[in-house]
Amino acid sequence: MQPSKRLFVGLDLPASCKTRLLSLDPHLAGLRWLSEEQFHLTLSFLGDVEANAEDRLCEALREVQVPPFLLPLCGVGVFNDRGRPSVVWAGIGKGHPHLFALHRRIQDAVLHAGLEPDLKPFHPHVTVGRAKSISGQALQPFIRRYAETDFGMFEVTGFQLYSSVLAPGGAIHHLEMRRDF
Repeated sequence: MQPSKRLFVGLDLPASCKTRLLSLDPHLAGLRWLSEEQFHLTLSFLGDVEANAEDRLCEALREVQVPPFLLPLCGVGVFNDRGRPSVVWAGIGKGHPHLFALHRRIQDAVLHAGLEPDLKPFHPHVTVGRAKSISGQALQPFIRRYAETDFGMFEVTGFQLYSSVLAPGGAIHHLEMRRDF
């Protein structure tokens, strides 16, 4: 059996955006803030992929093309799991058809490579924190304070394929492939 890797396609962020996001850490008990190395925007989560399928995927991803575009990071929010906060995120400004076009083309490439695309609705965001044991009420002052905050704009000129290894301190991401437009 060939070894597999846990893969996802994402966008890396420039250092200036990562620094702004890192500075938001509210240091609340029950909330683990991610390190700047973990900040990214996931375009497609693929899960465990065998080596031969990874080769087909890389070949298909090399064909993905969209024009470069600007993407603003702004505001924060929370995803809940069974009524409890699970993920604190920074948002993407509204109305970015190029980002959604890139997502669709990546999903098409995943299918072309013979893999199952992520079928969950695409809600573009950057995960900045993971809630372990904090209430939504305890997070509300933080969410209200930064709901409209501008974290910077960056030019998307390509995307990356990452492998992800789960570790006690959070996932460790390794660059597997870069695709520049």
